[in-house]
Amino acid sequence: MRPRVEWMNQTDNRILEILDESDLILSPAVTAINLDYSRNWVSRRMSKLQKAGLIEKVNGSYYRITDRGRAYLTGELDAEDLEE
Repeated sequence: MRPRVEWMNQTDNRILEILDESDLILSPAVTAINLDYSRNWVSRRMSKLQKAGLIEKVNGSYYRITDRGRAYLTGELDAEDLEE
């Protein structure tokens, strides 16, 4: 079970899931279209996920999930490890 992290929301989980399931490097715009959110909202959330080490920036404004992000999705990471 995934840890409950106070600063994270449903969008964050959906972003991590789409990056994990697709195993693709995606931009905020492409992610937003696929999740039916605004690009600005997804971009802000991706920035927070990057600061937490759950995703990493690749080639400018493209992102991919990290091993830490995958560990969060599988519940192998403690919530304390992700608190700001």
